Amino acid sequence: MISKIIKAISLFILDLFETITLSAVIFLLVYLFVWQPHRIKGASMEPNFHDGELILTSKLSYKLNQPRRGDVIVFRAPLQEDRDYIKRIIGLPGDKVLVKDDRVYINNKLLSEPYLPQTTWTRDSYYLRDGQLKIVPPGTYVVMGDNRDHSSDSREWGPVPFGNIVGRVWLRYWPVSKFGLIKHYEPSLINQPRR
Repeated sequence: MISKIIKAISLFILDLFETITLSAVIFLLVYLFVWQPHRIKGASMEPNFHDGELILTSKLSYKLNQPRRGDVIVFRAPLQEDRDYIKRIIGLPGDKVLVKDDRVYINNKLLSEPYLPQTTWTRDSYYLRDGQLKIVPPGTYVVMGDNRDHSSDSREWGPVPFGNIVGRVWLRYWPVSKFGLIKHYEPSLINQPRR
């Protein structure tokens, strides 16, 4: 009788260990190769993303497709690679990017950004100086925060190498009231002469 109880307990412990190990392996594989959770820190992406919100980043997105203008991405910060930043892709490799009179121009066309409030102005900084055209180097991307007055981004420190990109922001899961897939906005280029 006691040997049957010991055998049953041993089988239960072995089954439990196998289940925990398999769950841990599946979690690790998903975390390393598919999705990674992130917490928004700061106000650089307001009004679209707020401090404390929780998101899932798809690590598979750019193994299957190229990054697109308008994608919201998480990447290792160029000046602090131990930190992850969230920003929006503005310039693609080979694009001519210009900040002039508080507006962004891509390939000599005004960038229309439907995800920003009408009152948003894009100030220049150390890398993207007002009126100075920059060509985005191969394998890099110009990124900017949606809250342009309160964002450390490519205007300050230059393009982000493709190798620094963790993935595309795919899902917001906290707060529950904002739960859902992240909509992709394709900014348009307007044929408008620069001021």
